Amino acid sequence: MAYLLRGLILIMVLGIVLTLLLALQLIELPLGHIQVAIPAFIYTIFAQAFVMFYFIGVARLVANIYGILQSGGHNLKELFDNPPDNLEPYITKVGRFHYDAQLGKRQTVPWSILMLVLGMIAFLLGGAHDTGLVSRNVHAGVVYGFTVAMLIGFVRQWYYLKRAHVLLRKIKALFMIPDAQM
Repeated sequence: MAYLLRGLILIMVLGIVLTLLLALQLIELPLGHIQVAIPAFIYTIFAQAFVMFYFIGVARLVANIYGILQSGGHNLKELFDNPPDNLEPYITKVGRFHYDAQLGKRQTVPWSILMLVLGMIAFLLGGAHDTGLVSRNVHAGVVYGFTVAMLIGFVRQWYYLKRAHVLLRKIKALFMIPDAQM
């Protein structure tokens, strides 16, 4: 799933870069930057929603496992066929996984939200510029802010998607969950 999301955000960046190149008239296509910006930003909304849900879901899964381990023996059958007597090694490892999952969520979701907010404002200001209500510089300034947030967010998401993937593999290995599950 992490690799699929990496592909989605890479396509997102390419779509926005194409839109910027058209707007700056560095390339020419039969479609103008407005016709490309609409599907590119709608795609960005969906890609960022998927990324946010992924990180929130991974963090929730790890928090649930950590909660079961700390519950004092309740629901251990959900994690183990035969629960061990000493849970300390599991609690220690899953505690670290819990921290890593929360870190991934904290490092990516704010950038997704910033991208979406700046993108929506830029989108609206683009329409205002076309109708003559806002100068080109106002629209361009917000677009450049969106682009910077998108690039920073892309790098963070790329990095933490890999870490989340490895984290899930470690959880599967720790609890001997087959690859076909989870």
